[in-house]
Amino acid sequence: MVRVSVVCCLKLLLLLALGGVTMHVPDAGELAPLGPLRLDGHLSFHDVAAAARDFGNRCSMMPAAVLHPGSVADVAAAVRRVFQLGERSPLTVAARGHGHSLLGQSQAAGGIVVRMESLGGIGARMRVVHAGEGGGRASAYVDAPGGALWINVLHETLKHGLAPKSWTDYLHLTVGGTLSNAGVSGQAFRQGPQVSNVNQLEIVTGRGDVVTCSPEENSDLFYGALGGLGQFGIITRARIALEPAPKMVRWIRVLYSDFASFTEDQEALISTAKTFDYIEGFVIINRTGILNNWRTSFKPQDPVQASHFQSDGKVLYCLEMTKNFDPDEADIMEQEVGVLLSRLRYIQSTLFHTDVTYLEFLDRVHSSELKLRAQGLWEVPHPWLNLLIPRSSIHRFAREVFGKILKDSNNGPILLYPVNRSKWDNRTSVVIPDEEIFYLVGFLSSAPSGSGHGSVEHAVTLNDKIVDFCDKAGVGMKQYLAPYTTQQQWKAHFGARWETFERRKHMYDPLAILAPGQRIFPKASLPMSS
Repeated sequence: MVRVSVVCCLKLLLLLALGGVTMHVPDAGELAPLGPLRLDGHLSFHDVAAAARDFGNRCSMMPAAVLHPGSVADVAAAVRRVFQLGERSPLTVAARGHGHSLLGQSQAAGGIVVRMESLGGIGARMRVVHAGEGGGRASAYVDAPGGALWINVLHETLKHGLAPKSWTDYLHLTVGGTLSNAGVSGQAFRQGPQVSNVNQLEIVTGRGDVVTCSPEENSDLFYGALGGLGQFGIITRARIALEPAPKMVRWIRVLYSDFASFTEDQEALISTAKTFDYIEGFVIINRTGILNNWRTSFKPQDPVQASHFQSDGKVLYCLEMTKNFDPDEADIMEQEVGVLLSRLRYIQSTLFHTDVTYLEFLDRVHSSELKLRAQGLWEVPHPWLNLLIPRSSIHRFAREVFGKILKDSNNGPILLYPVNRSKWDNRTSVVIPDEEIFYLVGFLSSAPSGSGHGSVEHAVTLNDKIVDFCDKAGVGMKQYLAPYTTQQQWKAHFGARWETFERRKHMYDPLAILAPGQRIFPKASLPMSS
């Protein structure tokens, strides 16, 4: 056990004074009550700069201290003490997973950042329960710490021949982090997002209470926390639904030059019972020799035809699909894939595929990360824009954005693929378009240079033009991982659901202690623009 001394509190004051934080600095009287805290882990002050950075690499809000919890009780004790300090204290608490937020959402200026990975390292206990165990439950599940990385959850469940049903494209994110947003990838059209595949949560509320919740128990908090942007509590454990894991994946890519055929084929695939297991699409703008990027890992169906394909600088649309299989059923998989492909209208010379293990496919983005890190291109600003576009507006959106606004590539992938609203649980806090089919469109830009085409300013200008068009044209767009900075913007985002969201905030975090970096609710003692 470690006692947080008054000396630490004085050090906290010194760090605040030297850190250039433009906010009210807590005085000794405000911080002294932290002194008696007993922790299994510890508070640290040497790593506050690291906790003030994230993947977006566009803002830095220095916390006063970082909590490395040794137990869930540590998280609860820290939040409870800040709550007990009352409205006059400026202290806030932010849960930080792998720091993959885009605009400081996991930061806490002058507050306490909880390093959730301390609770979810490789050695953290996970419990896998098979179908039929645990009181006759019909499905298998894993109990995982909120700070566990999804890649480690996958490694653990694969030992049992099982895997979670729904994923994000990047697995080096924490369980609590993605469940606080939605968790979307190419499986969402059939399994729903990750928030639709959770059976139970353990949450530390803004009062410091540890609450177990599920659809049957404390259901209001359960659904509020899923997609709740960390506003109602810190997710410290989640019970995640599992399914049998395949051993292999047939990974397929094809190209389209016609947007209508591209979207119609995607919509047909996600609306068919017998279809692929993963479906995503992306947009390729003014890139020549695009197939050369695939030749090292994908093989063409017809090498001769593929060698003659030229993109000629046109906008192309890539459809990416997978079919899961076990080696002893490869023949069946081949037949099923052949039937599905025969119904699609892609450019015949651009059919490429490869066979990889299930683990290799799910962890595919990490391989790209390692290459980018080696080139010094990972820790650059990432001015991403993620939109949810109703099906009825997607063609109008594409004509304006891909035909006019984006004259050139925007230094990063552009995702575009449809999902089914019926697979999203409308009781969660996630806000989505009000149509059965809507598209996730992600502009995943990097800004490696300080000026010109590769700058943050250039990417943000393009993003602003896209959002401005959506607003003026009445596209019905909703932002995912929204970068809003005023409560008025958030009210517009939630629309008719704002009242429920606000009620839950007052109930579970009445002093607005949690997740200040989302900029939704001001700490009771601090002003906020609206």
